[in-house]
Amino acid sequence: MDLSRVHVESFLEMMSAERGAAANTLQSYQRDLDDVSAFLNGRRIRLTEAASTDLAAYLASLARQGFKPSSQARRLAAMRQFYKFLYAEGLRTDDPTGVLDAPKKGRPLPKTMGVEEVGRLLSQAQTEANDPAPGQLQRLRMLALLELLYATGMRVSELVSLPARVLDQEGRFLMIRGKGNKERLVPLSHSAIAALKSYGRLLAAENAAGKEPQESPWLFPAASKEGYLPRQVFARDLKNLAIRAGLTPSLISPHVMRHAFASHLLANGADLRVVQELLGHSDISTTQIYTHVLEERLQQLVQTHHPLAKQAKKHE
Repeated sequence: MDLSRVHVESFLEMMSAERGAAANTLQSYQRDLDDVSAFLNGRRIRLTEAASTDLAAYLASLARQGFKPSSQARRLAAMRQFYKFLYAEGLRTDDPTGVLDAPKKGRPLPKTMGVEEVGRLLSQAQTEANDPAPGQLQRLRMLALLELLYATGMRVSELVSLPARVLDQEGRFLMIRGKGNKERLVPLSHSAIAALKSYGRLLAAENAAGKEPQESPWLFPAASKEGYLPRQVFARDLKNLAIRAGLTPSLISPHVMRHAFASHLLANGADLRVVQELLGHSDISTTQIYTHVLEERLQQLVQTHHPLAKQAKKHE
């Protein structure tokens, strides 16, 4: 009798209860393990009984199908977690993923935006938000979303699901609940606070006038399944705003704004560990995709301030 499905369900329950894994993460694990299982079934092997050679063959098949190294690495990470769970529970006497190597991957630099481009985007959003014509609440919402995103670098899923009580708080800090339900404190800029207040005032006025259907627990309420603004809608509206600001829409997304936040902080002297904290990365290696920004800054620093560099400039 194949109990693989039962063990996968037990594994997902453990990840949820003990590790606080988010729903998206659990769905991703489920999909990845279903895919491994389908491959192994074709070889008449049960998921719970696979050997290292079977799992290596699975990874090789992904490579042949043209999967990116990052996608292969994600599948391997799911397998590692699952087989570690089986080993810890005494359902296996070994971990078949122990000898598997992660696929080699070059680290592509994240798409990012220059300070001037972010300025143009925010300026366009501000101009539109100042227009008192019908639909102003949506325009103020976009300004608040952008100001919050650039001030904090939070994930788009964290941003759209902020609670309405954010409007009641005083001070320059915001508590964000991130991956695995971990909380972190991030500072807000003066312009983000101002945009939030303007948006909050009009939202309250429209609620009082009965224009909004009901008081919502969410900061950015919407008629969606979750009750708050879907991230896909925000991403689409952001691209439309980029077009109106004269920017290339394909290069701009909420995630690119998060990268811009991190890159601009590092370029202006922030410490990598601080940026790791602000982004909510549990591992510094995730934040190290930004080291190219640090390297550029160090080069400029040496060329500007090193005595030999100064002498060389004199002789030019």
